[in-house]
Amino acid sequence: MTAPARVLVVGASASGLSTVESLRRKGYAGEVVVLGGEPHAPYDRPPLSKQVLSGAWEPTRTALRTQEAMSALEADIVLGDPAVALDPVTQTVWTASGREVQADAIVIATGLRPRTLPEQEGLTGVHVLRTLDDALVLRRALSAGARVVVVGEGVLGAEITATVRMLGLDVTMTGPQPAPMALQVGPLVSAALAELHHERGVRLRLGDGVVGLAAEGTRVTGVRLGAGEVLPADVVVVAIGASPATEWLAGSGLRLDNGVVCDSRCRAAEGVYAVGDVARWHHEGLGRLVRLENRTNVTMQAAAVAGVILGADEPYVPVPYFWTDQFDAKLQVHGFLPVDADVEVVEGDVSARRFVARYRSGGVITGVLGWNMPKQARLRSAEIVDAPALL
Repeated sequence: MTAPARVLVVGASASGLSTVESLRRKGYAGEVVVLGGEPHAPYDRPPLSKQVLSGAWEPTRTALRTQEAMSALEADIVLGDPAVALDPVTQTVWTASGREVQADAIVIATGLRPRTLPEQEGLTGVHVLRTLDDALVLRRALSAGARVVVVGEGVLGAEITATVRMLGLDVTMTGPQPAPMALQVGPLVSAALAELHHERGVRLRLGDGVVGLAAEGTRVTGVRLGAGEVLPADVVVVAIGASPATEWLAGSGLRLDNGVVCDSRCRAAEGVYAVGDVARWHHEGLGRLVRLENRTNVTMQAAAVAGVILGADEPYVPVPYFWTDQFDAKLQVHGFLPVDADVEVVEGDVSARRFVARYRSGGVITGVLGWNMPKQARLRSAEIVDAPALL
């Protein structure tokens, strides 16, 4: 297979950067063009809800690479000019400014857009957290004495809640699930997380969905719950998940269904690939489509896609991994944690908040979670290597 003369990466994100770096590491010497919708060079998102939001880091610390390292990639990187259309037949992408870029291989790495509440449009005091700019705007809004309500009890909502509370602010977490990260880690660990947040002074109003926002004029004043309660708020953070950023691909002919749908090689069409949060590909081990939203997948999938572009013919079959930090709890998750899995603590003690839990589904080990035991969890993850084929 002849290497493409030009590769176009749409998205100057961690996934886009990882794709370029993987191509160069694998010896690709052709032309590379990167189109980024944001004005910033590639930066890391996990610190946004923690170090950046708390003020411990200045924005420059989130940069994934130095200017020297970026220059060494010898890529034409265009920032602040988002892609608006793609023709996979001619392999051409158009941008908001009217730029037209044709390539022999195109990698879609446009990530996610945060979901919002219908009423938040035009209201001041309501925030989302996806980009570096989002984090800085929210950080400025967290003034002394502010009452904060976080709508969403998933990973991002729980991290934001912990950060805000550590700043000394009054914070309430709300959402339809009974405990933080209940859908991600199951009842045993989510109950422990609820206890941790409660002990640290977080107000938990969980198990009741949000039905709307209260406002005076254009200023938010609270969050309305389904049972009728109104949680007073000066600042509301909406963390109810995100959707793949595929709007710009409407009319392209690509299959768009909760992401860019791809084969097991992450190929969406001939010469067109997807990587990172936006990619939904056929996982041969699981026998179904999978889309992962975690930082580790970005690096692994980018390497796999770069290999396919350069002639490799191997399916992408990862065992997922993600982590989260909340207060002094550091959780590492390997594999898949079905909500109905049987959970067994195999090392440590939940009450001591230092343990490893093993998840079984259908009689096989599908995942491992470590709470402040990263090394032990990593070692235990070897037990789940064969599990995906049985799920």
